[in-house]
Amino acid sequence: MNGKIAAGAIVISAAVAGVAIWYLQVYAFYEPVSFTPGQEITLTTIESGQPEPILAEDITGIDADSSPLRFRACFTTPLTFGMLSETYVAYDGAEPLVAPGWFDCFDAVAIGTALERGEALAFLSQSSVHTDVDRVVAVFPDGRAFAWHQLNPAAKD
Repeated sequence: MNGKIAAGAIVISAAVAGVAIWYLQVYAFYEPVSFTPGQEITLTTIESGQPEPILAEDITGIDADSSPLRFRACFTTPLTFGMLSETYVAYDGAEPLVAPGWFDCFDAVAIGTALERGEALAFLSQSSVHTDVDRVVAVFPDGRAFAWHQLNPAAKD
């Protein structure tokens, strides 16, 4: 009988720990991002090499202090592919990171597939927003756009 009680305690403890770890990874620490009006989303210009605000609407974002890679944002922009390509720095090797399932506007798999197929274009928003981390923006032809943080090429070496 004592073995059953000990085994039950171990199973219950493991289940509680599993639920706590899942909650901490998926929900805890994330907070909505408050964007400064007029400075919401930036892209780095080819001419100056500095980030400048772009036209962005319907912006929603999340971030967490626990990791510099947890930033995600979804928005729309009226800027065309041609204007973006001629004005802003393209970002090679863009790889969107998966967002929590409850942040359903951000689908990293769909964004990554579109980037690979050339259906979306990636741009450098801001270099080294954190140590070895860049902010990247992907834009679709219909104006949907997504931003995230990823390790920059120097960090991967």
